[in-house]
Amino acid sequence: MSNLPELSPDERKRYEWQLWVPDFGEEGQRRLKDATVLVSRIGGVGGTAALQLAAAGVGRLVLAHGGELRLNDLNRQLLMTTDWLGKPRVESASRRLRELNPHVEIETVAANISEENAAELIGRCDVVVSAAPLFNERLLMNREAVRQHKPLVDCAMYELEGRLTTIIPGRTPCMTCIYPEPPVNWKREFPVFSAVSSAVGSMAAMEAIKLIAKLGEPLAGRLLTFDLRDMSFQTIPIMRRPSCPTCGGLFA
Repeated sequence: MSNLPELSPDERKRYEWQLWVPDFGEEGQRRLKDATVLVSRIGGVGGTAALQLAAAGVGRLVLAHGGELRLNDLNRQLLMTTDWLGKPRVESASRRLRELNPHVEIETVAANISEENAAELIGRCDVVVSAAPLFNERLLMNREAVRQHKPLVDCAMYELEGRLTTIIPGRTPCMTCIYPEPPVNWKREFPVFSAVSSAVGSMAAMEAIKLIAKLGEPLAGRLLTFDLRDMSFQTIPIMRRPSCPTCGGLFA
């Protein structure tokens, strides 16, 4: 614990109520302060995850998302504001998060995760939160996180449904085990309520907090699914594929 950064008096007061959480306390908070989390992307799901991570006191956030804010983003992207229409999303997100918690260092990347930047961006972080809407991007982040032995929280939603799992390389199945091939006909745009995307994003943030602070049990080897139409939740065991081209070699 001596190598972890100290908490300032302001930080102790800011995080006072979460310091009361059993098995978390000051050491957990100092672990959060020492950590870097990559969040891609920062729309309805990832933006909420970033908001919760900043509120909790993660020391550094790397936010990756390309493109400018559009009016039809505003029903769910809670880090955005109407006056920012037509401007880069990451700049609005950075501004909002700094207003919430000036103790958090924010680094913005005005681009989506790609073959060109995935290795470098994932190399900067301790935990990856994957909130991309496209499977190709999610599977790319999974592949690179596994290669670098970085834990990854994958979170997604559609309509009133949500899914969440945590990948710990060498311990759990990976996203390629679950989705050997990207689903066909999957589109970037789909039905969404902010309440649903925010629910998934908040749970993803909690998974990242647990991993960093060594708190509780993450969704390792399990897939959480829910449907808010009838408030049904289930946790499904997921199995490793020995022949998986992404993670199979870790278990040889």
